[in-house]
Amino acid sequence: MSTPAPTDLASLRAALEADPDLIALREVLRHHLAEDPQGEDPGHDEAHCMRVALWTLRLAPEVPARLAIAAALLHDVVNLPKDDPARHEASTRSAKVARAALEERGFDAADVTLVCDAIRDHSFSRGATPATALGRALQDADRLEALGALGLCRTLSTGARMGARYFDPADPWAARRELDDRAFTVDHFFTKLLALPETMLTERGREEGRKRAAFLRAFLGQLGEELGALPPL
Repeated sequence: MSTPAPTDLASLRAALEADPDLIALREVLRHHLAEDPQGEDPGHDEAHCMRVALWTLRLAPEVPARLAIAAALLHDVVNLPKDDPARHEASTRSAKVARAALEERGFDAADVTLVCDAIRDHSFSRGATPATALGRALQDADRLEALGALGLCRTLSTGARMGARYFDPADPWAARRELDDRAFTVDHFFTKLLALPETMLTERGREEGRKRAAFLRAFLGQLGEELGALPPL
């Protein structure tokens, strides 16, 4: 079955609803979300997967749409907490779940491998460089979610879930201490987020990433003004 390439979230939802296999994969995602012992995580919910799907399509228009959507739907189907020692295994476990779901739906063996390899290699914590256009697009699309207004929302909610403070009141920019993003959420901008655009593997991903990182720098600048201590940007 050929799925037309969606251009926005509305057409993406329509494409998904028109494909019984994608509907079935969405049900796999929903089942795992409902069973997640962490409870609802707004940073890794179905809406996140749909946004990742849309950007995967934008970054790799040459990839069949249904494969890009399938990869995005299941890329975080196993979601381990950020502070879990096995966090780096989450994408490998997600790929295993995806393989079973795709094979059950009768996807071609080559397509199953393509999608599962992309899922396995997309994770930042795994540190892999994907070898395919789908893999590179999926990785970039997922990293874009960590930047911009969405990234700000996700960073603050993740920090709250981990019990982190917003920042160190005595030293918000870590001028006299080591960065510690498990204790202070703002530190995460400097340990990871602001460097993400230069890790993007697609030209459009880097361009969008730089734009979204500029928003985060503007936020940090405003925070610094309110604290009376400007950040080292």
